[in-house]
Amino acid sequence: MAAESCHSRSLSWLARSCIPADPARHIAVPVPVPVPASSANVASADQAPDSEESPISALPDELLLECLARVPRASLPALPAVCRRFASLLASHSFIHLRRAHGLLRPSLLALAVSGRGATFARALLQLHQESRTELDVAALPLPLSLLHCGGGGSSAFAHARAVALGREVYLIGRGATLRVDALTGAARACAHTLFPRKKFAAAAVGGRIYVAGGSARTAAVEEYDPAADAWRVVAEAPRRRYGCAGAGAAGVFYVAGGVAVSAPGGDGARALEAHVCAGSVDALHVASGAWAWARPRAVPGGGCVVGACGAGEHLYVVASHAVELSFWRWSGGANRGCGDGGSRGASGWIALEAPPVPRGSVGLGMAVRVAMAGVGGDRVVAVVNVSAVRGHNAAAGTVSLEGMVLVYDIAGGKWSRAPDLPPGFRRAACAAVEC
Repeated sequence: MAAESCHSRSLSWLARSCIPADPARHIAVPVPVPVPASSANVASADQAPDSEESPISALPDELLLECLARVPRASLPALPAVCRRFASLLASHSFIHLRRAHGLLRPSLLALAVSGRGATFARALLQLHQESRTELDVAALPLPLSLLHCGGGGSSAFAHARAVALGREVYLIGRGATLRVDALTGAARACAHTLFPRKKFAAAAVGGRIYVAGGSARTAAVEEYDPAADAWRVVAEAPRRRYGCAGAGAAGVFYVAGGVAVSAPGGDGARALEAHVCAGSVDALHVASGAWAWARPRAVPGGGCVVGACGAGEHLYVVASHAVELSFWRWSGGANRGCGDGGSRGASGWIALEAPPVPRGSVGLGMAVRVAMAGVGGDRVVAVVNVSAVRGHNAAAGTVSLEGMVLVYDIAGGKWSRAPDLPPGFRRAACAAVEC
């Protein structure tokens, strides 16, 4: 628990954190200063009542913020526990503005996964520099006590969870539980959970709010989360009930892509047709009006199944699986463009892009493909590719599994590049783009 006031040890530690550890430039030379014994005794007696007051408490907020903004990122998680004043300043918008002004914020991918025991959650932060080098930082942090026994345990509540970023805060939305994580400090707290239990659903941020859809056979409701009020409400009814779908937000539109249909009316033929339509199509909701853009969903060219989606800039990007290969598409027609079945620029609005360069033989029959995607900075798309054998099916000969393979797509250059893989244990991690 954070203390009410700051201690003098905090100031010296903070000063050492802000100064680069370079022995060639910073050399401590002790200089003895003789003090008469009588003077020392008088001084100590006079200053005894004031010794409890910390020098750091007298610093104005502006100066203290300047110091905190220069602390290395690896030391930030411990700072909120120093005192309440530290915690308040670190949570302020001024802290973010100062770190950005000092060039200490980088576009990053944050992956969150709850441990099997449910007492901690793992955080993997992959910083993406404009240069070819990247940095990967992994840490284990405790879950809030209120979530330890939620939904039968933290791990089960957050299985197949979705991560959505709103500024520096990342919301990990699970089945009957929601966790808010500060991307910079790692501080976490429980938030209001969705009105309806969901699993493998679509989630995305649009206009400073979070929208979820699908993942339930009981309801077709689309829910909206207001972070200021910490409350969910129903804003629309989805035209199709999708399970295993992906969500994306771009240009004021909430996209729900892929998945299979659940609780479709009619016979087996109608259910099979609806399932095929959902697997390779996208629905679009105008969040301002609460109206769906199209009467019929927009199908991905080539009959592929959507396995990942995200928004970057003004566009929607999706990865589709075609049994033995992957394809990559951009929807550039907005939410009002007509529908077609071709992949070129035209009536359909779909534009074919360079396919993700996964190893040969990793995508095939009997293999399940999951791609967690996030738009980073409006100019890049990050895809975390996971490929594993479907339970109860024999994978084709020569196929190989992938876990945590990270690919980065440069939108301007139109090329993919390889980034460091996520560590083991992040196969089902939820990912979001942050500035950290």
